[in-house]
Amino acid sequence: MSRQEEEVAIPGPQRFPPPAPAEQERMVEAILFASAEPMSQREISARLPAGCDAGEALRALRDRYDGRGVQLARIGDSWAFRTAADLGFLMQDSVVESRRLSRAATETLAIIAYHQPVTRAEIEEIRGVAVNRGTLDQLIELGWVRIGRRRQTPGRPATFVVTETFLDHFGLESARDLPGLAELRAAGLLDSRPSGEAAPGLFDPGTAEEAGIPAEDLFEDE
Repeated sequence: MSRQEEEVAIPGPQRFPPPAPAEQERMVEAILFASAEPMSQREISARLPAGCDAGEALRALRDRYDGRGVQLARIGDSWAFRTAADLGFLMQDSVVESRRLSRAATETLAIIAYHQPVTRAEIEEIRGVAVNRGTLDQLIELGWVRIGRRRQTPGRPATFVVTETFLDHFGLESARDLPGLAELRAAGLLDSRPSGEAAPGLFDPGTAEEAGIPAEDLFEDE
């Protein structure tokens, strides 16, 4: 058998052209609708036929759903369909608030979100008081905080960062979308403290940059 005949007789999967772009969008749409959790582009690509461009399909889907009641949202490095933010009031009756975070937990969460990756000692320095181990355990149990890489300093202390579950819960694409102090006060989220009594540097990301913590170092592996 000649080489040419052999090539014709033994087709491989790569010889079949990928589906049309519109069909790729339908496939990605179906995968995301069926998923109970946000999915990364790599996870989506693994389910598509060879030759498909998951990134392009996601961008096209996001544009197509823009302005609709359901939108394709990017959550950290993952994607998921979510109700449009301005229609959230329609779902208020179905939301159950099981418990409120303590002031200590709220401040600790805010420090981690705005200064991540941050060590326990740095959290205590910003708050001005010791951090109870139970506070960090509660945030980790909620799935909003996780342990990041160890700092390359004496003692190699562990750092803490927020999770994609935290971003998804608050409708954020990344930690850079966190609101500023004025926005938090306007939303009534700082009413529990008289004006000016928030922990120094609590909502000031510049403190982390001055400490040499790279702003892009968000979701790290242990």
